[in-house]
Amino acid sequence: MSPFIFAILLVLLGALWAFINLRTHRKNDRKLPPGPSALPIIGNLHMLGKLPHRALQELARKYGPIMSMRLGYVPTIIVSSPQAAELFLKTYDTVFASRPKTQALEYWSYGNKSMAFNQYGPYWRNVRKFCTLELLSVAKIDSFSAMRREELGSLVHSLMEAAKAHEVVDLSEKVAGLIEDMTYRMLFGRSKDDRFDLKSLIHEGLSLIGASNLADYVPFLGAFDLQGLTRRFKANSKALDKILEIIIEEHVQETNSGQQRHSHEMDFVDVMLSVMKKSTDTNDELSYIIDRTNVKAILLDMIAGAIETSATAIEWVLSELLRHPRVMRQLQEELNRVVGMDRSRVDETDLAKLTYLHMVIKESLRLHPITPLLVPHESMEDIVIDEYYIPKKSRIIINIWALGRDPKVWSDNVEEFFPERFAGSNIDLRGRDFQLLPFGSGRRGCPGLNLGLINIRLVVAQLVHCFHWELPNGMSPGELDMSEKFDLTSPRAKHLLAVPTYLLGVQHF
Repeated sequence: MSPFIFAILLVLLGALWAFINLRTHRKNDRKLPPGPSALPIIGNLHMLGKLPHRALQELARKYGPIMSMRLGYVPTIIVSSPQAAELFLKTYDTVFASRPKTQALEYWSYGNKSMAFNQYGPYWRNVRKFCTLELLSVAKIDSFSAMRREELGSLVHSLMEAAKAHEVVDLSEKVAGLIEDMTYRMLFGRSKDDRFDLKSLIHEGLSLIGASNLADYVPFLGAFDLQGLTRRFKANSKALDKILEIIIEEHVQETNSGQQRHSHEMDFVDVMLSVMKKSTDTNDELSYIIDRTNVKAILLDMIAGAIETSATAIEWVLSELLRHPRVMRQLQEELNRVVGMDRSRVDETDLAKLTYLHMVIKESLRLHPITPLLVPHESMEDIVIDEYYIPKKSRIIINIWALGRDPKVWSDNVEEFFPERFAGSNIDLRGRDFQLLPFGSGRRGCPGLNLGLINIRLVVAQLVHCFHWELPNGMSPGELDMSEKFDLTSPRAKHLLAVPTYLLGVQHF
């Protein structure tokens, strides 16, 4: 078939599909939220640009805080105010508790057997309960404190060497490496294995999840794999599965040989295999939830939720501190009071006393949310909100980037990095205050919030306590490029480079 004929057939097929969809939607004459006109086939996809959170904020200024769009053939509702976010995430939370299916997650999560990206239902509820109680409990997170201290100590020692040599440090790379190593040790019991390159496969997988896939919005294009993503999904998931099978099998062999660890020494694979065995032996309801495939899906879920999120948040906090030397000095003064200049290590027990640190992190997450559009929700039934009709299967996008930059909420200095705005405020990060939702809210709020906050607070506190940081090559704070890119998360567009100077008299960690 010639390319010309193929193109004509593709257009005709798209037109037929669009006609069927329009006929279906015209059966409803109810009032949709306002929004821009959509083009045939692609809908409003062309309006998203490279930074969709910014483009959607601009559109919301014209069409309002509850805006209707069509992304390909997917009806989509954009939420851009705290009041509207509360309606979707609290008042009508049960209606919007599901997730849309995507091609990437079909492969990444073994047919939607994960927690974060799965559709709402009994399976999701049970898996979330299991993860919350067994993997992400306060006790379990605390059991890894020695590991976090060890990994952070290795980073501090490497930075001390860089400080002696007056070297420029790639902070983005250093922080990402630290979070990866801590995550892999928590999940698998080790951070490195010379037999395979797990890290590269994980990075590729996360990049594929974050890619804009036309097949998710225009389903009939999926069969053609025009972007080559399906082939890459299959290859990546097959390679990851092979490595995860090796890791799990080695844990099984260790257990069978009598090398069972104590509960406080068990990594996540140990815990899941232990629960799987216990459930099978006792015919517990978890035996229907936790099998080998589920273990692998949950592990990949944890990786996606831990690595890029914490690293991105830390990177932005350090960027803002470099841009604002006054804030850096004030944070260092607080650390000197709480930790002391005669102690190099910031303990996790110190974190609760670091009030200004908490304000700095809140302010950074307000301006630079880790996932500016959160993970999309999906409506499970038709519903009317604020007199607007929201059809079943609509994709719901909460633009928390817009929430954090709304001058009606944060005053005229909304674009300024000013941690003191949180002084005396009860606004927290746990999803109760809808003007600040870096970890989501409601049923689909991030279950790893406590772990994420420990990682962010501990790493920032340690790096600011031990070192003074300056931009390289005489760059002034105002010259630092603060542009972002849009992917699974929204990290800096360019790596953060800085020169450390060691501040403390003690040379041991």
